[in-house]
Amino acid sequence: MATRADANLAPPTGVAEEYPRENPVTEPVDTVGSADGEAVSRQVHDSLFDDVEALVDDVRTYVDTEVSFQKSRAKFVADRIKTAAIFGAGAGIVALIAAIALSIGLIIALTPLITAWGATAVVVLALGVVAYLLVRKARGAIEHMRRTLDTHAEGISDHE
Repeated sequence: MATRADANLAPPTGVAEEYPRENPVTEPVDTVGSADGEAVSRQVHDSLFDDVEALVDDVRTYVDTEVSFQKSRAKFVADRIKTAAIFGAGAGIVALIAAIALSIGLIIALTPLITAWGATAVVVLALGVVAYLLVRKARGAIEHMRRTLDTHAEGISDHE
């Protein structure tokens, strides 16, 4: 921190222009009718605008950086979702083939006990019951989602 004794020191060597002896920002300024006061006031005013301009530039830089970051996050998530969907589809296909093989195996295993038509009917009926239960679970999940979203939408419209 500079002291009054520092103000009397000579400027460093190699400085081309004279040091100003007073600091226009910290020195008391009497701006009523004085030309020097108006100049100092203008300097403070210009300095404030420079600071605001720098702040606006910093905000723009921050927003640009944040947008770039969020875009890269979105690309990463999209890539991971695509990969998961591909592997999920592959797993679904393999599971379907396994279910078909199991159905055929059950029909073959039950044929000696209840004839080919009886075995086919039992396997199809069992698969139909499983499909019905899965559809009911899916419908329940969709209805729960609808109720939740409707309640949430009503809450939003109440606040507006």
